[in-house]
Amino acid sequence: QVQLVESGGGLVQAGGSLRLSCAASGRSFSAYVMGWFRQAPGKEREFVAAISRSGGYTPYADSVKGRFTISRDNAKNTVYLEMNTLKLEDTAVYYCAAAGSLAVVTTKREYDYWGQGTQVTVSS
Repeated sequence: QVQLVESGGGLVQAGGSLRLSCAASGRSFSAYVMGWFRQAPGKEREFVAAISRSGGYTPYADSVKGRFTISRDNAKNTVYLEMNTLKLEDTAVYYCAAAGSLAVVTTKREYDYWGQGTQVTVSS
């Protein structure tokens, strides 16, 4: 069992930056692929970024590529999402998730554990 708690969301102007954190507790953090997803009102939850267990492979959704950076600190049991050049369309609830798979996965059904989410609102 893994418990995930996100933090760092908030209100930011377009063009600004935010850094989300996700603290994990429970079984060995380094054994999990970690991912970030987001869900805007009235839309499906969508993949944002993922990171392999060692941190060496990090796929991104096309919509955030070049603006967002995912990273992890296995010693601190934490995964991060650095978000730069934020746009209005980045407004959503952002969720951290953990997958007990060997390969990096990008679909939500492949993730086993989820956090409660943190709201990110980008204003004009």
